[in-house]
Amino acid sequence: MIDGTTNAAWHYGIPPPAFRLPAAAHVGAVHLQVSDLARSLEYYERVIGLRPHGLTGTGAILSAHGDDQPLVTLRTRPGVSSAQRGALGLYHFAILLPDRAALGRFAAHLASRDVRVGMADHLVSEALYLWDPDGLGIEVYVDRPRASWQHQGRELAMTTDPLDIQDLIASGHGEPWTGAPAGTTMGHVHLHVGTLADGEAFYHRALGFDKTAWSYPGALFMSAGGYHHHLGTNIWSPGGPPSADRAQLLAWELVVPTTADVSAAAASLRNAGYAADATGSEVTTADPWGTGLRIRPR
Repeated sequence: MIDGTTNAAWHYGIPPPAFRLPAAAHVGAVHLQVSDLARSLEYYERVIGLRPHGLTGTGAILSAHGDDQPLVTLRTRPGVSSAQRGALGLYHFAILLPDRAALGRFAAHLASRDVRVGMADHLVSEALYLWDPDGLGIEVYVDRPRASWQHQGRELAMTTDPLDIQDLIASGHGEPWTGAPAGTTMGHVHLHVGTLADGEAFYHRALGFDKTAWSYPGALFMSAGGYHHHLGTNIWSPGGPPSADRAQLLAWELVVPTTADVSAAAASLRNAGYAADATGSEVTTADPWGTGLRIRPR
């Protein structure tokens, strides 16, 4: 039986066997390697609605409007080409807008520019899917209220159903899209991995995410603090890690409240046999397929 009265007590998910990430942990910036910096900047500014700053000849930092918190960093170097089809690593990174009206305005904006887009209703959220000029996957989404999330036993209910796009666009009340508003965050990251078991060993047992959904075919979802997922992993890609000279996700950030939390996460990774290198207040590591992870304090 599906229970919808879950969230005040947070009665779902499977905690890790030892170290558990603090409830306030969340995703920070994603760090991308792109083939053409100028082309990517134009796309992320004009289509996605992010604001570039910190520009150099080989990189840029992108944030929401009215907010300097980095969401995406871009980096290029000579010889990089578009993303490798079928490679492990990034499936998509997911930009979380602060309310449904903002997503409705964004949907209307995409329609006006005739942008190719996928869409889905996941019960816990409503989502639009795009691909940047290098073929890197992007989700832009909004959460439904936690009080409406359902679970069956310990597993959170998430599906991929058709999205009512007309109702979503109507929620924007015809107002123009003026870019990602203040309050926009990086909601989650979804990765292609080699095996779900090895991904679970790294991200759940060692890093300390809770498992939240595991019955979706070929996928496992994990989070901290009762969120539906900060991380998705799947085995839908047949390849290996991307070549170094292809566009790709270089690393993503996991933000925890304190330096003590960083140290505890690093110790858990090392105890499980994974490398975790400290640089100042941050720790860097990589999953079994080479996707980089930076753990840093807020």
